[in-house]
Amino acid sequence: MFMQSLRISVLMWITLTIIFGVAYPAITTLVAQTVFPRQSQGSLIVKDNHSIGSRLVGQNFADPKYFWGRLSATGPVPYNAAASSGSNLSIANKTFLKNAKVRIDALHAADPANKTAIPVDLVTASASGLDPHISLAAAEYQAARVARVRGMGYDTIKTLVGENTQGRQWGVFGEPVVNVLTLNLAIDEKAKIDAQGGATKTP
Repeated sequence: MFMQSLRISVLMWITLTIIFGVAYPAITTLVAQTVFPRQSQGSLIVKDNHSIGSRLVGQNFADPKYFWGRLSATGPVPYNAAASSGSNLSIANKTFLKNAKVRIDALHAADPANKTAIPVDLVTASASGLDPHISLAAAEYQAARVARVRGMGYDTIKTLVGENTQGRQWGVFGEPVVNVLTLNLAIDEKAKIDAQGGATKTP
């Protein structure tokens, strides 16, 4: 009786291991890579055969010529994809207020002429610390600064913002958001094209 129960248990263990430890992962991986090849590989952005980031993970931009994303509370460095986390600090916490003030001061220093209210997502961290998006208001707040620092037309920057804006999910849920990494890459590419055009026109 004992040996029979043991045999059944071992067979069940082997069977379930094969089904859920081998077959299921293999099938789901195959389906994902076939139906959603880009997403299953992390939605990576590849340029000149090099991966420069993911559409799903933010990066730390501090140069005024770039749009800035949200603050990140991951450790030991911001936007650490291996340590996704939020600060879990309340809005009354001194550290929370200090971090927000540091970002506010940085935004004002980078664009002293901008007297409009700063969108809240530019001075607070997301729960994951990896948010790749900012609100449309946050992008519009920074558009004039980026245009000025880059020496590019404001309308050009606004057009690029629009091209990198994602609408509401299924047209209903959430608000439009702007992918910071793809926007900054698009601006770099536009600046490169403009520079090449200027060099071509030089006698």
